[in-house]
Amino acid sequence: MENSNENLTTIVSTVNNQCFGCGPANSTGLQLEFSAAPGDVVVCDTAIPNSFESYPGYLHGGIIATLLDEVMSKAVCTHGVSAMTRQMEIEYLRPVPSGKPIRLEGRVLRSEGRNYWVNATVSNSRGTALALAKGHFIQVRSR
Repeated sequence: MENSNENLTTIVSTVNNQCFGCGPANSTGLQLEFSAAPGDVVVCDTAIPNSFESYPGYLHGGIIATLLDEVMSKAVCTHGVSAMTRQMEIEYLRPVPSGKPIRLEGRVLRSEGRNYWVNATVSNSRGTALALAKGHFIQVRSR
């Protein structure tokens, strides 16, 4: 999992953030914490509790999709923009265990104007990929 030699920089969420995935103010959410790693990679080392299971011992597919969406969104945020998912494609490779250490990784592959193309991985503690995603995000315009 997290290597103590990694050079990670914490990505701070605002205290009143209600996001289901990363919001510290959302007591029923996942409260994921993200870090920027060298090479424009965003990571999150976490263990998701069994309250988010489908079958006993394994996370619900919708929660896995949320994890992938969140890490891709944070990867876009490191480019200084806020963006929302336009399209996401997921490949579920293996069941994702609940209550066990997992790592989320996301990276922007390319951008053009307000468009960002991103990929993400959920891996177990041995580094085996459990789920993959690629997404297209659109920068949100100020209101």
